[in-house]
Amino acid sequence: MRRIVMVLTSAIAGILLTATPALAGGGGTGSPHFQFASNSIGGTGTLTTSFKEVGLGTGISSVVISLNADATALYQCFNNGGNHPKAGNKETVQTHLQTSGTFPVSHGNTTGSLSVGPPGPGGFTCPSGQTLFLQSVTYSHTIVSDAFGHSIDASPDPIASGTLHVPA
Repeated sequence: MRRIVMVLTSAIAGILLTATPALAGGGGTGSPHFQFASNSIGGTGTLTTSFKEVGLGTGISSVVISLNADATALYQCFNNGGNHPKAGNKETVQTHLQTSGTFPVSHGNTTGSLSVGPPGPGGFTCPSGQTLFLQSVTYSHTIVSDAFGHSIDASPDPIASGTLHVPA
């Protein structure tokens, strides 16, 4: 009886020791982590975040990557002469933005870019004879994450566009 208990205990211990490393990695093998995540803002106010994740192992062919960011956009009305009225018809919009994509894994690594924003003006409109423009946008708390729970804060953060003057 003692031998049977000892054999079963050894077998269970062997299974656990073999399975634990395979289950510990996010993708089944490897040690996933992001090497970088870099933010930039295009001429229309869109945030693009480029990233590289390594250590995904060879057991997976693709990974879902997500981008989350808080955004603040300033919209303002301008008359047909290109001037903004003294009344200062403007609106600040704040929102949380999120997007994700599936990226191929090659040799345990993936690289790519995700884009979000800018947030829309909501219900803000201009009076007759004026046009609505996106003047600026700022993104903060930009985080890139994978489906396994690994994440990185993208930089620079916060990142601001400066003056855009893009028709809405």
